[in-house]
Amino acid sequence: MTTATAGPLPLVGFTVGVTAARRRDELTNLLKRRGARVVEAPTMRIIPLEDDRALRRATERCLEAPLDYVVATTGIGWRGWMSAADGWGRGAALADACRDAVVLTRGPKATGAVRASGLGETFSPDSEAVDELLVWLLARDLRGRRIAVQEHGMPLDSFAAALRERGAEVIEVPVYRWAPTEEPEAVRRLVEQSVRREVHALAFTSAPAAVALLDHAEEAGLRGELLAALRSGEIMAACVGPVCARPLLDLGIPAVCAERGRLGSLVRAVTDELPQRNRRQLRGPGVDFILQGSAVLVGEESFWLTPNAAALLRALAERPGWVVSRADLLRRVWAGTNADEHAVEAAVARLRTALGPWGRLVRTVPKRGYRLELTA
Repeated sequence: MTTATAGPLPLVGFTVGVTAARRRDELTNLLKRRGARVVEAPTMRIIPLEDDRALRRATERCLEAPLDYVVATTGIGWRGWMSAADGWGRGAALADACRDAVVLTRGPKATGAVRASGLGETFSPDSEAVDELLVWLLARDLRGRRIAVQEHGMPLDSFAAALRERGAEVIEVPVYRWAPTEEPEAVRRLVEQSVRREVHALAFTSAPAAVALLDHAEEAGLRGELLAALRSGEIMAACVGPVCARPLLDLGIPAVCAERGRLGSLVRAVTDELPQRNRRQLRGPGVDFILQGSAVLVGEESFWLTPNAAALLRALAERPGWVVSRADLLRRVWAGTNADEHAVEAAVARLRTALGPWGRLVRTVPKRGYRLELTA
């Protein structure tokens, strides 16, 4: 579908895949307000465990004897734990037990939640990495110490095992857990669109969500293609913070990270980076043309193009004013398909229609191909 709109916004022309479950609507709306089109495909879901027996048993264990250390890994998890304890009539006792212990927090969100519950933290690593919390703890004498570890969606088996090896009693507190998505078809479509380069960026708000997307790609037989698109930068990976980005970085995928681990910062990072990667300015008859993502910006108007039309226009714009043959366009835009030169002719006609009054700038050069009558 092709549309023309007035007053281009910074992300007009770009399609962003949102993989978040929690705060999905907020992230989607922030991106849309900046002009982006959004493909929503939550790759995981969070299951709260307020009524879970394991959480209650862990809480009671924390109250059986004084705690020496308490590790808070996420803000949502800490708040959920305190709320559940309140519901069981054990909130005050749990707060007192944590107040008498040394509290460690993984990053600003966990720190904010701990402070909001009337407690204070002794240590919080700038990296927001669980590994740094472990190093800090292992530097202490842990023999006979009782340590409560609030997990963040998945068991921290190696973390707990390292503490137990030093003689500590570790109480693992599973406040919520990650579970498979309820929208697998949406995730599959996002993978396919990404492989076809119809998506310009993928936004991640948690490391498990990033891993889950790659797992879905593997199930579809497209993991290699998705990794290639992400590693090359053709699709930008945008992460809410360094912890979220870690599994991608480990796979050689360059990730753009938000500075402060907030959704607003994530959207700003996408807004700042995407136009730099996929924006081309050309000069036309008395007006500038900006090719941005899958749109053309002319003055105060923006024309959204289909993925094929956008790829066709980018191919012509690589050397504006030069003739590009049908065979060359076929190779660049339809590689790996059974399309023939008639597909090129039809696509050029659709591109001209999409560009409205500017369609005449895509000129046919008889027996040779097409050229874009613009200058760099």
